[in-house]
Amino acid sequence: MFSTSSFFKGNSDKNESKPAPIENQNQEPSVPSTPLINAGGMIKVFVVEDDAFFGKAIQFTLEKEQDYDVTLFTNGADLIKNLPGNPDIVVIDYNLPDMTGLEILQRVKTYNEEIVPIILSGQNEVEVVVKAYKIGAKDYILKNANAHVELVNSVKTLGATVKLKRQVEVLQEQIIDRQKYSKIIGESKALLSVLKMIQKVEKSNMLVMINGQNGTGKEGIASAIHYNSPRARGTYVTVNMASVPIDLAESELFGHEKGAFTGADNRRIGKFEEANGGSIFLDEIGEMDLGLQAKLLRVLQENVITRVGSNREIPIDVRVIAATNRNLGQMAKEGKFREDLFYRLQGFLIKLPPLNERGNDILLLAHSFLTQFASQNKLGNKSISKEAKELLLKHEWL
Repeated sequence: MFSTSSFFKGNSDKNESKPAPIENQNQEPSVPSTPLINAGGMIKVFVVEDDAFFGKAIQFTLEKEQDYDVTLFTNGADLIKNLPGNPDIVVIDYNLPDMTGLEILQRVKTYNEEIVPIILSGQNEVEVVVKAYKIGAKDYILKNANAHVELVNSVKTLGATVKLKRQVEVLQEQIIDRQKYSKIIGESKALLSVLKMIQKVEKSNMLVMINGQNGTGKEGIASAIHYNSPRARGTYVTVNMASVPIDLAESELFGHEKGAFTGADNRRIGKFEEANGGSIFLDEIGEMDLGLQAKLLRVLQENVITRVGSNREIPIDVRVIAATNRNLGQMAKEGKFREDLFYRLQGFLIKLPPLNERGNDILLLAHSFLTQFASQNKLGNKSISKEAKELLLKHEWL
């Protein structure tokens, strides 16, 4: 039997750590609703151990290093319930009152593959050890006289790996893979900030709202988000709400059944069904009729559509990207846009800079447009004169 008395003398200055409440912060939109590894400076460690004294000894030793925030649990259910606290490392005792260590390990890896698990066990059967590693354990420590030292060393080693991974992730966020966005023209600081925001949100399923003046490239941004997302192989559908007649808008988005209205001679699949498994871009969403807004809100909340002339609900899996050049918040205050839909659309806001804030990007854009026009009309190589460049840079772009 191992002893912990030499490692734990008296009480730590801290009381037993308890998980901090998870707060819903309405700040700058964050990436994904999917679980994220802890992004703070300290390594967050969850320990589930029914031997409270041994658990306290681990906590005491690690927190002396000041790099670790250790939370203790005495049963698996409490640990699972607190996984939204996003630990970096989880130490799992194999024998617990309510479930086995392997059961907890499976639940942890299902919740978030990024969490680093360590199994602490008296079981030394090869089959158990192999199974633990197959499920995803990063270390398997036997409970013997050296267990305390081995566990602390393991946490420190794996914690160093977690820190290194964080540093790499930070560097990756700062580096923009420009090749992915080759169709988005510009190198200004304002545009590069937009590309960084795209990189943050493109891999998630979050609803994205793009706000910007006419001519700032909203459709190009929406396209870049879709084609760099996990849905890139799915259908990408665009709908300009300003160009759809009000009396046909519902049918355009959600489809209709044969005979639903005069002229409906055949069943028609709507844009949302067409985009199932992919993305739909709702451009100029501020032009949408209030009645249709209520139906769109239901689609966003319940992920089902109903064709015009039918009562049957059809499940859909569609990522929504919306755009507008209008102030939807002001429209909501004036009763011209549904307030509940306005808040629903604020999943991840990307605000595009106006042209007058993009400096020499104006010349890059002009050159691109000129080259494209010359090619399409077989005009040979064309260039922009010095005088024309000066006029473009001096112009007050709205």
